[in-house]
Amino acid sequence: MSDSTTSACTIFIAKEAAEFERRVAATPETVKKFIGLGARLLVQKGAGETANIADDDYAAAGAEIVTQAVGVKAADIIVGVQGVDPAKMKSVQKGAWLVAGLNPVGDRKRVDAYAALGVEALAMEFMPRITRAQSMDILSSQSNLSGYKAVLEAGAHYGRAFPMMMTAAGTVSAARCFVMGVGVAGLQAIATARRLGAQVSATDVRPETREQIESLGAKAVFAEGLEADGEGGYAAELTGEQKAVQAELVSSHIAKQDIVITTALIPGRPAPLLVSDSQLATMRAGSVIVDLAAEAGGNVEGAVAGEVVEKHGVKIIGARNMPSSMAADSSALFSRNIFNFLSAFWDKETGKPVLDEEIGDAIRLTKDGAVVHPRLAQT
Repeated sequence: MSDSTTSACTIFIAKEAAEFERRVAATPETVKKFIGLGARLLVQKGAGETANIADDDYAAAGAEIVTQAVGVKAADIIVGVQGVDPAKMKSVQKGAWLVAGLNPVGDRKRVDAYAALGVEALAMEFMPRITRAQSMDILSSQSNLSGYKAVLEAGAHYGRAFPMMMTAAGTVSAARCFVMGVGVAGLQAIATARRLGAQVSATDVRPETREQIESLGAKAVFAEGLEADGEGGYAAELTGEQKAVQAELVSSHIAKQDIVITTALIPGRPAPLLVSDSQLATMRAGSVIVDLAAEAGGNVEGAVAGEVVEKHGVKIIGARNMPSSMAADSSALFSRNIFNFLSAFWDKETGKPVLDEEIGDAIRLTKDGAVVHPRLAQT
């Protein structure tokens, strides 16, 4: 980043080029807020189109509409949802920040390319799960919407009603919905399914989630002695013995369910398999499973990201970038995460953000031409 203390910090909002990505990393709301801090805002032409934000809306908020080449060259901070292709950043300033979700574990070559460019790459998905960083946590804000949309997707493919209905012609039974994994996405899935009238149950390998499940009016389903607390509020990977206990629990419960939502992810590792083909075979025809971990290998055997696969009469919906399907709302939340992050460290004297060690070291992937994050530096 430029060391100048006289010129305004220039922030460039890049247009997303990744397939299936409709979000944008800033809205007119956050553009105004950044300008209020004294920053200069550049927005790539067409950046907000897929999120229903016109260039004129950004211009009215005070941003300059530019090409990608102009924005990359002028920027002290480049902001994106998934980050700019390193091949498009040849003219970037040495020391400029790149702030985005960068998939550092899954796309190490790109991290190396950012280092070679002299960029300071900051991976927002590595934001520590501490109290003061909650408003900066893109994983939580986006997962919340994913859990909501998962239930809607299930309803769209389920050939029956969710709530119990009592009519003159008889009674329609309520759908049974089972949520596996009670993080942010799972909790929202529980709440949404309950609002739609389903009978909801849920499970997790972290015992402290029982109270959360029950507080939402769902039934908690736990195996005796199965506990796997991980770091940062995530579940840990199960041992072989624990997997057998979990499989027995799932087998006894899943056959009675109409809808299953799976949300289990372990950062930096393939998603754990929660539902096997043999367990799918016990479900009744017409049932639906939404696998929110399909892009990470899947919680459900046979799930394919971005596709609806039918096995044993059960539809398996493999989620692909679920937040992007609600681009307007997900962009609004994502952009607030970005603003909350940068503004929290904004130094009035220098007119730019200055990171502290706790959060800076947690999210910084590259600096001064090297890969510096402990999880990546030796790989």
